[in-house]
Amino acid sequence: MSRLIKKPIIIEKGATVTENGGVLNFKGPKGELTVALVSGIGAKIEGENLWIEKKGDEAPKAIAGTLWALSRNAMEGVMKGFVKVLEIEGVGYRAVLEGKDLILHLGYALPVRVKIADGVTLAVEKNVIKVSGIDKNLVGLVAAKIRALKKPEPYKGKGIRYQGEVIRRKVGKKAGTAA
Repeated sequence: MSRLIKKPIIIEKGATVTENGGVLNFKGPKGELTVALVSGIGAKIEGENLWIEKKGDEAPKAIAGTLWALSRNAMEGVMKGFVKVLEIEGVGYRAVLEGKDLILHLGYALPVRVKIADGVTLAVEKNVIKVSGIDKNLVGLVAAKIRALKKPEPYKGKGIRYQGEVIRRKVGKKAGTAA
């Protein structure tokens, strides 16, 4: 059995968790999220603890741990939210927020227009894009799609990268032949 389900998920003050017909509803100051339970896996709320439990041998062991992690992420999302920070590096590369669209100038002939998904907010300051929201999966997906538009290249490091991401740099032609 998954080791994660042996630990409870602590329901923080200001948050409420309810179970309705195989669906866990999480409500907090940031918003509301739902996590669907798989058949053979249930949830039990005891005071300030949420327990994910396996019922019988119907569901695989790994699914119980996955649902535990999804529930923990939902609890953290409705209480604190999630943020991914992207940095744009390169001469002439910039980002502009126009209403519900993100416009990126990335060295292509035309600027790239990105539609922002509901449930995610973007903030642009100089060459830094902050993607934030309560759903960890959605925040990561939007950040990955933006990064995929111009991945950092290994020679000069130009492109879009996550904050703190280290890009392995390669030696260019001139430096490689001189050595």
